[in-house]
Amino acid sequence: MLWTALVLGFVSSFHCIGMCGPIALAVGGRGSQTFLFNKIIYNFGRSLTYSGLGLVVGSLGFSLSLAGIQQGISVTMGLIIVIFSLSYKNADRLMTIPILSSAVVWIKRRLSKYLKSGGRLAFFSTGLVNGLLPCGMVYMALVVALGLQSPGLGAAYMFFFGLGTMPMLLALMVSGSLLPAFRRQQVQKVIPYLGVLIGVLLVFRGLGLGIPGFSPELVVFDYGVQQVEITMCR
Repeated sequence: MLWTALVLGFVSSFHCIGMCGPIALAVGGRGSQTFLFNKIIYNFGRSLTYSGLGLVVGSLGFSLSLAGIQQGISVTMGLIIVIFSLSYKNADRLMTIPILSSAVVWIKRRLSKYLKSGGRLAFFSTGLVNGLLPCGMVYMALVVALGLQSPGLGAAYMFFFGLGTMPMLLALMVSGSLLPAFRRQQVQKVIPYLGVLIGVLLVFRGLGLGIPGFSPELVVFDYGVQQVEITMCR
């Protein structure tokens, strides 16, 4: 499943470049080596935030799997991904929700502060905070991470998702210009098909067909019966 994170991240970069592009272009530095290094640590910080979010949702998925509903989680998340991918652009409307719009204002203030400060730590912090910006494609990746039902896999999936976005954003940051809108729209047409593929993979993963790496056997948690002696007061 991790390979899908790289592909999803790469395709997502064409969708999210409109929001993150200006921020990415603002990350700079003196000298070619410093200039490139700052842009790398900015993207690395963003990927770390994604990884942290993946750890959280992966832990939630693992907790739910302990309740004995691991098969239902994977199948349900797969179906959600299929529906999500067919209307992924509508997910960005969530930013209009008051609680999220307030968070976006706070995030943009942090970003402005770090970009004005400059320096490697500031640009790394810019990446960390930028990873919190609401984004429909990030939501899609988080649903997949939840369906994996593992803190480690959830964190790894989201980190690879962040790595997948790097090539396009680094190319943008080095070239200093945005891709034409029609070019981005051409690539974005792949997103629904890719989302359906990932959703179907999650569904098959939840079926537990015993196929290694594709549909592994379901793990049944046996807690057993523990006898505990209790001293009774008479």
